[in-house]
Amino acid sequence: MQKEGVKIEFDGGTIVVHADETSTLPLPKAFVFDRRVNAWRGEAFDYAELIMALHSNHLPYQDNARNYSVLTLRRQGGFQPRDYQLLALQAWIKADRRGVVVLPTGTGKSLVAQIAMENCQRSTLVVVPTLDLVEQWVNQLTKAFGVHVGMLGGGSKDIADITVSTYDSAVLMMEYIGNRFGLLIADECHHLPGPTYRLLSRFCLAPFRLGLTATPERADGGEDYYDDLIGQICFRKNIDELEGRALAPYRTERIAVELYEDEFNLYQFHRQRYVDFIHANRINLSSRDGWGAFLRATVQRHGGREAFESYLEQRRLARTCRAKFEVIWQLIQRHLDERILLFTADNPTAYEIGQRFCLPVLTHYTKLAERRELLDAFRSGRLPYLVTSKVLNEGVDVPEASVGIVVSGSGSIREHVQRLGRILRKADGKQAVLYELVSMGTSELNTSERRRQHRAYERPDSM
Repeated sequence: MQKEGVKIEFDGGTIVVHADETSTLPLPKAFVFDRRVNAWRGEAFDYAELIMALHSNHLPYQDNARNYSVLTLRRQGGFQPRDYQLLALQAWIKADRRGVVVLPTGTGKSLVAQIAMENCQRSTLVVVPTLDLVEQWVNQLTKAFGVHVGMLGGGSKDIADITVSTYDSAVLMMEYIGNRFGLLIADECHHLPGPTYRLLSRFCLAPFRLGLTATPERADGGEDYYDDLIGQICFRKNIDELEGRALAPYRTERIAVELYEDEFNLYQFHRQRYVDFIHANRINLSSRDGWGAFLRATVQRHGGREAFESYLEQRRLARTCRAKFEVIWQLIQRHLDERILLFTADNPTAYEIGQRFCLPVLTHYTKLAERRELLDAFRSGRLPYLVTSKVLNEGVDVPEASVGIVVSGSGSIREHVQRLGRILRKADGKQAVLYELVSMGTSELNTSERRRQHRAYERPDSM
């Protein structure tokens, strides 16, 4: 039965409490009096705190804000949770069903989400970064619970009690649907602290929240926002802790390659011209606006265009030197009976590898239907090799891969750990190996050192 008392409503991503400006109600600190409607207004995010405060003070209220349902979800067969997945659920429940669970790629984060949904029994919104993951989650949840699962994104606006959405679509729609879900699940939740995606969390009143990621740290320190947006990290397991149990045993090997003399001389010329321009204009690339300052200088200062062209050319020479292509061929020969993923830092390098070795290439330009066809062929073994830039860094399920070759990449620790995670899905007799090709005498060595600063690479067999 609806309680009499103060009336609470959801309005465009906010919560409106109809009470006088002089009211002594225990409102969250962020609430302000909105004289346009003569009521108190706060972010939808504060709904749970508001309701708990009213309950604690035994104050009656009319809750017209909440529009989500109590469900009767039961998982239908499938995998039984492992011990660490149950421990993750218990830690999340202990944290008042708000928090981040950190598990390596391939260890069943989606199963943790399913048992959390079964525990909550509330309408659920799952947000993911890509359309590939939307399809993957929709298929998994449909199979797990045997119910219709809505999809938001890629032209679809099907809102159901269980809905999977891209982050982008959820941000656009949250002011309209932010009261329709009691549980918010953010997959790859390291995206959530981004300035735009934070709104997704704040416009949603879901009292229960679960974040899932293998790599919670952000280069900008944005992980400090987790507590406010979705909850603190409540459970964490690292790759080395689950190796041999939930993950395949693995080793990593860094392979140094030497540029040919003509390439190295050309590299030094362009590198020096680029560096001289930076020094002449007193640009500090390690500062927060370092890259922006360089770009502005290239269009404003004498020699800027040449410096930018040299920056691109020295980077291209390091990423696509002839010796790297020779090593790629050697590694393909060494692993003829295994499925190999080749990672690059950019699309042009991916396409050049594809052209040289007649290999399929998957980039952000690949159409969704073609992407699905390529992944299905890779999983079935019809295509044993797949070249990609950043598309497969996170989320997409490719359990059959056992060899990864990082031809080039950024200095991001998260990206490097995600690429390792692509090949760690456990299988009988599987021994995974990640090769990292580094052009010696170039800036790639420093980049490699930065991205290897993670415990997954601090092993005796990591060369």
